[in-house]
Amino acid sequence: MDAKVPAAELGGRLARFRARMDRDHPGWDLAAIFGRVNLYYFTGTLQDGLLIIPSDGEPVFWVRRSHERALTESSFPSIRPMSGFRDAARETGRVPEQVYLETELVPVALLERFRKHFPVKGVCSLDRQVMGIRAVKSPYEIDLMKRAGEIHRRVLEERVPGMLEEGITEAALASGLYSVMVDEGHQGIVRFGGFNTEIEVGQIGFGTNSLYPTCFDGPGGCVGLCPAAPVLGSRERRLAKGDLVFIDNACGVDGYQTDKTMTYVFGGSLPEDVTGINERCVELQDRMAGMLMPGTTPSSIYAEVMGGLEPGFLANFMGFGSRRAAFLGHGVGLVVDEPPVIAPGFDEPLEEGMTIALEPKKGIPGIGMVGIENTFLVTGSGGLSLTGSGHGLIPVPKG
Repeated sequence: MDAKVPAAELGGRLARFRARMDRDHPGWDLAAIFGRVNLYYFTGTLQDGLLIIPSDGEPVFWVRRSHERALTESSFPSIRPMSGFRDAARETGRVPEQVYLETELVPVALLERFRKHFPVKGVCSLDRQVMGIRAVKSPYEIDLMKRAGEIHRRVLEERVPGMLEEGITEAALASGLYSVMVDEGHQGIVRFGGFNTEIEVGQIGFGTNSLYPTCFDGPGGCVGLCPAAPVLGSRERRLAKGDLVFIDNACGVDGYQTDKTMTYVFGGSLPEDVTGINERCVELQDRMAGMLMPGTTPSSIYAEVMGGLEPGFLANFMGFGSRRAAFLGHGVGLVVDEPPVIAPGFDEPLEEGMTIALEPKKGIPGIGMVGIENTFLVTGSGGLSLTGSGHGLIPVPKG
């Protein structure tokens, strides 16, 4: 098992959260954290429980299960067992009139169970404050993302070409890819923050299957196994000579993920104009990466790039047909879809240490989804790729 999240790292996160709350909600009194990813961020363990953070005084992580494991895994200074919220309420003492919690995550039934023992009158959101501090990565977090990014680069740019063989199904490739990634050091799970978002290994498609409509908010497509599980890849679609292969997935180390897309051409070649479109997407990625500097706003990057694209290129850009993503990139970290987003309305300036996946892509009728995606670290001299520099459309000879 890897080392615990250092106590100093956890303490710094708590201090930044309290400072952000003081700035945004002067006079706040009590925050309650329920979400497992946020619990991990603040305590270093994913155990089931409730983190109580007062504006001053000692925060306490109340653990329902497993208290023993939490003590083993976590450097958090105060971890106590509870059988239910009654135990936490008894020890917390005075309950303020309003509490701040994750309104994007907490279901009504859970809130009502909480309020039976913490009889607060009002509920306010702390989602924006938590995501704001999570968006800026510490050196500890950046190191983990660099490790994830190197695994990601190695697998998608070096190992996948050797896995492509005529007749393999999308589902078999996805299963093999999962095994290889875990063998290389991937944590084995991909986490998203979007409500009801389910992804297994990633979006994997041969040819026009990479354009197939999905409910996922992204430019690519995926047929999946069946309507009840539209993930992984089709059991029926087999790789044939001349196929475009599209892989968009995440890789994680100790909770921290990178996002990357790579494409391949199996046993043939694509029309020259398709190759040109892919190179245009790579140029757009590189141009946006140069803008990833502290002080730049995500909305301005989006406006500048989209404003320079001609109508012909905009057709099927960032999707296919009417199914188009309204962004060009997104933050990534403990979940794949974090703020900031390279999109209109995201007007807070970038900060050094943010990590953003840039993914300009374009659907091509009869061919599939081309383009690129890599995860970049925001630095004073522009975005630094954590996931490699391959341009995609890697040629793979038919074996």
